[in-house]
Amino acid sequence: GEAIAVALAEAGAQVVVSSRKQDAVDAVAGRIREAGGEALAVACHVGDAEAREALIQKTVETFGGIDVLVNNAAANPVFGPALLVDERAYDKIMEINVKAPFLLSKRVHPIMSERGGGSIVNIASIGGVSPELGLGIYSVSKAALISLTKTLAREWGPAGIRVNAIAPGLIKTKFSKALWGDENLAEEVIGRLPLQRIGLPEDVAGMALLLASDAGSYCTGGVYLVDGGHTI
Repeated sequence: GEAIAVALAEAGAQVVVSSRKQDAVDAVAGRIREAGGEALAVACHVGDAEAREALIQKTVETFGGIDVLVNNAAANPVFGPALLVDERAYDKIMEINVKAPFLLSKRVHPIMSERGGGSIVNIASIGGVSPELGLGIYSVSKAALISLTKTLAREWGPAGIRVNAIAPGLIKTKFSKALWGDENLAEEVIGRLPLQRIGLPEDVAGMALLLASDAGSYCTGGVYLVDGGHTI
């Protein structure tokens, strides 16, 4: 998320940095401003309806509208077989990974429509294309997010709203540290990759910038793999 925010700011976008903790988003927004960009920091738990509404309202009040929405927040409280995922964990995964992107996208639809269109970028996963071992229900949620992406792209295209998904492979972030932090597992994964390295956040940010900008103006409903060749 930070890498995407920085890339968009460097390209000239007025960026709203949002995550659950205010100190975390303050830090990222501060770094963007220090580099000469424009950024607003708004803490938001995307599973909370009031927090989502506050995020939208503060964004519109500050910058006058919304042209790009990046749905990057995700949850995966269980690593292991699907049998280990209880109902509470299942609900959390679906609420954050599918329901929240849908509701946020639905909320920005009229705002983007009034401005002549916009771009929604959903951060999915290669698990949504082919289920990943130990990440079964997470993979199910990302498959649903990919389907949501295609559904909204088809329905909202006439309003000038493009909707695309990025499906990253193993990217070196805090979220995936359980995977790349295990040296043996990391070596096994790298050994299967044509590019022979774990992805970096900036690798995903480049694709997000393409899809958010006019450079991707004829792209909608797509699922773009950023996986070092993992799915070949």
